[in-house]
Amino acid sequence: MYLLLQMEPINAVHRLLPRVGTWHAVSACNQLYPSRSACTQSCPSFLHKALAFRVMLHRSLLTPNPGHHFGDITMGDTVSGAADYRGQPASRAATGGWKSSIFVMAMEIAERFAYKGVASNLIQYLTGPLGQPMARAAASIDAWKGVSQMLPLPLACIADAWLGRYRAIVLASILFILSMGTLSLSSAVRIFGAGGHVAVFYVALYLVALGEGAHKPCAQAFAADQFDDKDPKESVARSSFFNWWYLGMCSGTAVTIMVSSYVQDNVGWGLGFGIPCIVIAVSLAVFLLGTRSYRYYTTKEPSPVARVGKAFFTLIKSWRSKHRTNPASSAKVEGGDSAEDLVEEVKSVFRLLPIWASCIIYAIIFSQTSTFFTKQAATLDRRIGPSFKVPPAALQTFISISIVVFIPVYDRLFVPLARRYTGRPSGITMLQRVGVGLALSLAAVVLSALVEMKRLRVASAAGLVNTPKTQLPMTLWWMVPQYILIGVSDVFAMIGLQEFFYDQVPDAVRSLGLALFLSIFGVGHLLSSFLISVIDGATKKNGASWFSNNLNKAHLDYFYWLLAGLCAVELVAFLFFSRLYVYKKKAGDGDYRGDDPDAIVV
Repeated sequence: MYLLLQMEPINAVHRLLPRVGTWHAVSACNQLYPSRSACTQSCPSFLHKALAFRVMLHRSLLTPNPGHHFGDITMGDTVSGAADYRGQPASRAATGGWKSSIFVMAMEIAERFAYKGVASNLIQYLTGPLGQPMARAAASIDAWKGVSQMLPLPLACIADAWLGRYRAIVLASILFILSMGTLSLSSAVRIFGAGGHVAVFYVALYLVALGEGAHKPCAQAFAADQFDDKDPKESVARSSFFNWWYLGMCSGTAVTIMVSSYVQDNVGWGLGFGIPCIVIAVSLAVFLLGTRSYRYYTTKEPSPVARVGKAFFTLIKSWRSKHRTNPASSAKVEGGDSAEDLVEEVKSVFRLLPIWASCIIYAIIFSQTSTFFTKQAATLDRRIGPSFKVPPAALQTFISISIVVFIPVYDRLFVPLARRYTGRPSGITMLQRVGVGLALSLAAVVLSALVEMKRLRVASAAGLVNTPKTQLPMTLWWMVPQYILIGVSDVFAMIGLQEFFYDQVPDAVRSLGLALFLSIFGVGHLLSSFLISVIDGATKKNGASWFSNNLNKAHLDYFYWLLAGLCAVELVAFLFFSRLYVYKKKAGDGDYRGDDPDAIVV
């Protein structure tokens, strides 16, 4: 090695780097050129810059500016705390940013295609081929969605502590492919009897939920990790990223609802479930193509839940102490973290809970779009042109279309305009954004109740109350405004909540933060299932269920008015808690620990 350096130092170092590693090559260079000036004169500047990307040295090879050392890792061309795919400090220019997040966004679009390909029209499959009553089918779907949205809580902890987000995304995608394939086969070929067929279908369905639970929090956190929130430009880009991320999700949702629902209703359920399986397989290959450009963050925490639990235990001890602040401010706990830091972390999580709780009714309203909204649409005149009939589930496309149209308006018009008055880079605060979304969801459910009252009057006037399968003389366009309002409310509330729960949790547990966001909808779906079951049982005793299989005799309007009242109470509670909430202070740059073999790459 040294002989090569003496004969041809510049080319030798280039040849040595890929074989012996940067550290040994630099050590050899240091021994050959003991003084800094000799090294500086003999080696080109670009070589030192390349080396700077790859190691932490105790001695600088090229530092024209005094005090700018490798050991400090304060160079602006690397990202603090991030590693590249080789485990070296991540180059700001070569990794991360939009060029990396676009691969993850493509994966997420395909995941939406797969999940929505099942969820959007599932009410028609359960009440059709499986022959379930409407109330039972709606409750089953909400329970399944609730489980799929609650699973991210434990699975995000596993990803943060052991697997890492990248590996979790890959494994979740493989599980998606297997479960969607099983779902497609069980729908196309009945190998077992009626009971066995239903059992296989539900096993495959809940495997889809498992894949969804593993994929959802990790993909979004991993994509957001590609933007450094300590860099001013990348911080602004990250705020914009959440808008475009949701736009990509909704684009995938719009396409899958239009394609899958038409295929499922007119060709067959096997192919309708099979197309999303193919799409997710292709997207996995695309995601793997971006491996070299991703930024990977490391953590030594054994588990996010364990970290919060340890902090909670420290908080209890400080409360029991006579001097509650002094023990927490000076004590050290396992892992080198101060007790004060851990206490602040658990407090930051607890501060999110009132906001979390005051968004549950919004999630219940959202869950109706793929169940009762679809069954209502099935009774309307859905003809466009002389022969084409719109599938009932395809009306959900208007939610996605309104989001796709309104997100650029929000990002390019609303935010700059609001920025002039507030001075905030994001225009309005995250909680202000969520509050607007909750108010719009209240308007949407009120409109839904009014439209349902109109539909029932049309059925009565046409003498079709006792013929539920007969198409009503009422066009589908009556229902479109409520879908659009739901979509616009999502632009404010859904995206605002995503950014809020990502931004306000401790940095080490951001996947857990997004899992908390998803759990809002998990609890909302489960409560929706509970409400439907309870109301169905109670109203049956009085003669006619609100959720009768004959929608012309049902009273979905009563249910919507109930949700509207609950949403109004929720909005008042949200406004109260949001005024009390104090946003998290941004932490300073941390030391890079990418060379720690015990760290988990996330």
